[in-house]
Amino acid sequence: MSELHRFVFDGLPVRGILVRLTESWREVLARRGDASAWSAPVQRLLGEMAAAGVLMHANIKFAGDLILQVFGDGPVKLAVAEIRADLAFRVTATVRGIVGDEAGLAEMLNAEGGGRCAITLAPVDRRSGQQPYQGVVPLHGDAREPLRAIAPVLEHYMLQSEQLDTRLILAADDSVAAGLLLQRLPPPGAGVDETRIGRDEDFNRVAQLAATLTRDELLGLDADTVLRRLFWQEKLTRFAPLVGTAAPRFACTCSRAKVGAMLRGLGRDEIDDIVREQSQVEVGCEFCGLRYRFDPVDVGELFVSPADQAPGSNAIN
Repeated sequence: MSELHRFVFDGLPVRGILVRLTESWREVLARRGDASAWSAPVQRLLGEMAAAGVLMHANIKFAGDLILQVFGDGPVKLAVAEIRADLAFRVTATVRGIVGDEAGLAEMLNAEGGGRCAITLAPVDRRSGQQPYQGVVPLHGDAREPLRAIAPVLEHYMLQSEQLDTRLILAADDSVAAGLLLQRLPPPGAGVDETRIGRDEDFNRVAQLAATLTRDELLGLDADTVLRRLFWQEKLTRFAPLVGTAAPRFACTCSRAKVGAMLRGLGRDEIDDIVREQSQVEVGCEFCGLRYRFDPVDVGELFVSPADQAPGSNAIN
């Protein structure tokens, strides 16, 4: 079962979160009828983004959606992970070229140096005129060296946005997407002290221990074993894990009503042209693979005002 574990290091200004997406990640892949279009590197990237997005959302406890996007000038034009406040998530990617079996982040999205990572926080109860918060960072380091994985990109983002040292360890395959987040905390009652960035000995020591975690260990070992092997000399306070129905899960927000609204936005003439050519309109969800089909009767009902609908009509409102 998918699970999320929060913990703190007693006496140290460090907190951590460990997530394992198991059946929820497998459901993402199973729902994609065209999953073969995602080569192994793209699939790993999406799994790592799902785990990272869940960790970041759980870390800030934000009442809204966190949207993690990477986009650029390589064969992968866009990769997206969306995480809701209840940690339900979904992912997708737009691939327009060949992705080699050994491709890293730079080869997939930053071929010419134009790749970017954007994190958007969209409140659920947005006030009138309130815009979502968005932060954008490049896919390279301070020395403009290309970054080959999403973890250091997100560490850079969190250092810029929160001025707090953060370490992310991520991994994914076709069965599990998992991640470990460690973050340095300011002393109680104190504000952010930028002079401590990179200089806190306690955080650096714990981060070095985390860096010994291998991909196979993160994917194959249970949470208790991972934490015990890494931090057996540290005293941890662990909080009740999120498991079962409270655990992170796959969920898509697409619906026939939303697709119908999109089709109405395209206009009657354009939709009628599609129906004449194909006898129906078919729209597939890029996140879950579900396909919505509208025959000529369905299309007619889309463009009939509610007042003109016959009793019992199943037109989309």
